[in-house]
Amino acid sequence: MKSLFTFLLVSLMAFQAFSQEEKLPSQSLFLELGGAGLPYSFNYDFRFDKTKMDSWGMRIGLGGYSTRNESFFSMPIMVNKLYGQGPHYFEMGMGFTFFAFNEDRYSYCQNGYYDQNNNFVCTSYYTSSYSYILDVDGSPSVMGTLNFGYRKVPVDGGVTWRLNLAPIFNNNGFWPLYIGAGLGYAF
Repeated sequence: MKSLFTFLLVSLMAFQAFSQEEKLPSQSLFLELGGAGLPYSFNYDFRFDKTKMDSWGMRIGLGGYSTRNESFFSMPIMVNKLYGQGPHYFEMGMGFTFFAFNEDRYSYCQNGYYDQNNNFVCTSYYTSSYSYILDVDGSPSVMGTLNFGYRKVPVDGGVTWRLNLAPIFNNNGFWPLYIGAGLGYAF
């Protein structure tokens, strides 16, 4: 009786394994240095159509750091499309990165003169401004992001990685040569 129960249990598990369709790794968690998260970010990426890897998807992430003099928070949100067949894909995407920062700003005299009593009189001050590759008008702020790159996603899931060119832009300019590299797990 015990061996019959074991045989039925094993048979049922084998039948379920063979009857299920192969599940594509349509989701991933990854750490990206550079790229849309600016200095770095932890990201979740998924396909809208879970039956096709070469389809539209979305990613959302969180990044940031804090030091004695400054802090930085970023949240990249992008839509992307994969082209190709597993495990090699070309990825194109666009979106934005919301970010906020706090830093100690400093001012110093930029121009001045000595008056008749030999006291220095400043006529204009320079105040530091924040920039992350491009000048930023203030905090919080938004940076536009693009993505063109290679993504390797194992057919059965597992370790995934990516390299991409990630141009960034805002109202103060465009920087086409920003890059990103990511490593994570696809499931």
